This record gives sequence, structure tokens and C-alpha cells, in this order.
Amino acid sequence: MTMIQTRDGTNLRVKTLGRGRPVVLIHGWPLSADSWDPVMIALAESGYRAIAYDRRGFGRSDHAATGYDYDTFADDLADVMAATDATDDVALVGFSMGGGEIARYMSRHGGKGVSQAVLVSSVVPFMLRTEDNPKGVPAKVFEDMTEGMKNDFRKFFPTFFKQFYGVGLLSHPVSDEELHWAWGQAMQASQYATLQSAAAFAYTDFRPDLPHLTVPTLVIHGTADATVPMEGTGREVARLVPTADLVEYEGEPHGVFATQTERLSSDIITFLSGGQIEARQGMLDAMTADTLAVGQL
Repeated sequence: MTMIQTRDGTNLRVKTLGRGRPVVLIHGWPLSADSWDPVMIALAESGYRAIAYDRRGFGRSDHAATGYDYDTFADDLADVMAATDATDDVALVGFSMGGGEIARYMSRHGGKGVSQAVLVSSVVPFMLRTEDNPKGVPAKVFEDMTEGMKNDFRKFFPTFFKQFYGVGLLSHPVSDEELHWAWGQAMQASQYATLQSAAAFAYTDFRPDLPHLTVPTLVIHGTADATVPMEGTGREVARLVPTADLVEYEGEPHGVFATQTERLSSDIITFLSGGQIEARQGMLDAMTADTLAVGQL
């Protein structure tokens, strides 16, 4: 573990694994860099240098009193890149609110050093439903989240993570231990940072940042994501960004880093190497159709 100091004096915990081309991974709310561990291992085994860091206020980074806005988050990303010598041919991978750091870095810092980007279950381009963003999430959803966290911070997250991982009465795509781990990660964060960051990803409009996303971009999103619904996010990025390709994970929830770890790692590595990502759902549909046809003979 390494601590680096940002331009405003905040200390961020950074972890690296492997050697080779740098891949910087940005975690989602309200977790930490540790959520990327399996993907980091896969990247390192494939010849990349994986770099992940705890966002300010989360994990083992400083619980700073200020800076929970995307301009500061983008500056923090720039400082992490500089401190880890990730300055050339860098790939950025952002999960959930981490996609916002990528979009804002590309506009605020001119995309310096970045050659590829991956947005996973990302909040980009705009989460909030407005008159000119009818596919967004109603403001009351975010207001209820804020009220729940303020009323009983520790009680709020077990229910939240069930939606996050798509846990229902009949489906249980992750273990109880994964749910306990996620709750523990959320408890490492300061309540203030958690509330401020939730407001940042809920109300920040990244549409002005999108024209700066000019590098090859892979968008990965689960079709059953109830936390960050795909229709107003992943599909919108694919529609608005000429360099973006969308890969939909059929029936998958928000936390695909845990529910589809091997597939996610494989798809990211394939994209980074310039390969073609397999359209798995289409192949499954075709196989199902063939099976039905055979059964009718």
C-alpha cells in the first residue's frame, strides 16, 4: 500500500499490481479500491500494471473535509496518475460513479495520457431526471436515499446492497459474505463523504464532458441494473459518443464486478488488446433458437 498526496494535501491510498501498460481503475460508491482486486489480478497476469486507489473519504484514504465534487475528483485522478507514472498510453476504467471521474478528467485535463476508456455500470452522462433528460432517475429516489442515510447510516446499506447485487427472493448472485464485505467497505467511509459523493453523482451533468471522450471507449452495463438504470446512462453514452461501443450484460445487476467477475475481466482485457468482444447473449439466443428448432423436429 502506498499513500500519495494530492494538490490540496489530501492523502490517498494507492495500490498497484503487475508491470506493463498502466490501467487505472476507479471504484464505485460507497466501496473502495479493494473491489477491483480480482480484475487487478487478471490484468497483472495479462501483462498490465493495474493501479487502483481509494477515493477521498473512502477506504483508507483521508476523510477530507472538502473536495467531494467532480472537478476535485478529476484532479485527484490526475495526481494519482502523475504519482504512479501513469502518463502515457493509459487506460482508465471507471465503475459506477467512477465513470464520472473519467468524463471530467477528459474535459478538465484534456485527456492527457489516456488512450482508452472503459465505463462499467457508469453514472455518465446524467443520472437526474429533468425536462431535457426524461430517461433519468426521479429526484425523489435520491432524496429518499439521503434521508435513509441520515436517519440510520448503518441500517441503510444492507438493503441498498441487495439491489446493487441483484439479490431477490429467488436470485442470489453473490454470497452472504460478499454482502457483508460490501457493508464493511461502506462503513470505512465517512458519513459526510458518502452523502456528499452521492449528491455529486446524482446531480452532476456530464453531457458537456462527453465531446471530450474521443478515445476508444468500451461501455459495459447490465440490463437489469436497478441502481444505475442503463437506458439513461450506458445506452445514452453509446448514442452520444462516436468512439463508444456498448456491451450489454443481459439480466445482470449493477455490481457486475462481483456477479460477472471473469467475464468483466476478460472483456476489459480483450478491449485493451484491441480484440473483438464476444457477443455472448446473441450467441446464447441463437443456441436457444437452434435447440427449440431441434426439439420441434
